Amino acid sequence: MLNSTSSYFVLAAYFHVGNLRYLYFKLTALLYIVIVFVNIFLIVVICMNRSLHEPMYMFLCSLFVNELYGSSGLFPFLLTQILSDIHTVSASLCFLQVYCLYTYASIELCNLVIMSYDRYLAICCPLQYNTRMSLNKVFIFIIAVWLYSFVKFLITFSLALRLTLCENILNSFLYCHNYLIVKLSCSDTRWNNIYGLFGTAVSILVPLFPIIFSYMKILHICFSGSKQTRQKAVSTCTPHLVSLLNFSFGCFFEIIQTRLDMNSVPSVLRIVLSLYFVIIQPLLNPIMYGLQMSKIRNTCKILCCYKILTVHRDLTLT
Repeated sequence: MLNSTSSYFVLAAYFHVGNLRYLYFKLTALLYIVIVFVNIFLIVVICMNRSLHEPMYMFLCSLFVNELYGSSGLFPFLLTQILSDIHTVSASLCFLQVYCLYTYASIELCNLVIMSYDRYLAICCPLQYNTRMSLNKVFIFIIAVWLYSFVKFLITFSLALRLTLCENILNSFLYCHNYLIVKLSCSDTRWNNIYGLFGTAVSILVPLFPIIFSYMKILHICFSGSKQTRQKAVSTCTPHLVSLLNFSFGCFFEIIQTRLDMNSVPSVLRIVLSLYFVIIQPLLNPIMYGLQMSKIRNTCKILCCYKILTVHRDLTLT
């Protein structure tokens, strides 16, 4: 509960772009359109092609859906703020944005964890892969990831809502943060801090162990296996490792932004660090997987060629 005469937050650190606002608006809108298009396109490609109805591509589909979810939690709000002279956000929208971005991060990490386990089974246990990673288990994994993330941060969300806030000025550039909201409280935040530390430890340490285990096993197979096995491991694991490292860097930058005093850092750099978390990952993943995965790449070529031939035939008939 916001204990003040207003029911909104002020983004105090917002960077005023002046006369360049329309240029930034167009660039941001174009970036959002590209992210939406490439993610939806690959989701459609995976869903329509029965040969792609395999565990790895189902996990990719879940990943792309999450990119759309996370981007939608930021870009519409960001576009509005670029054109606005007063950088405020209603309390309800601010809390909703916190919930959306936090669940996005959790779903992203959990998806990457399951994908590392999937790669471990495909490379280290190929004969047992179809039984240990059936489509039924894939759907159970995906549902569990989304439910776990929504329930986990519903508790964080509920703890933040009960706080009495005596200020409404957030030292943030582009979007709301749970940590910054808690800092505005003049009531007891003990449970918020305890659950926050516990949730952070669980979110980092629990996924870390299966990822390390999976890649230790994969590396062992690579060093002791044939050249063909090594090539398969490199081709299938490289996109996942790049995505995992990129997401880790984004989370690291975000933690630095909210936990440390960044007032001495140039505004442009702070904006880049803030945007990295929710822009690079949704843009990089579909492009990287679309180019790297031969089945997705070939399906895209077939669809594009079919579309070109259809248009050419219609023009010829007319």
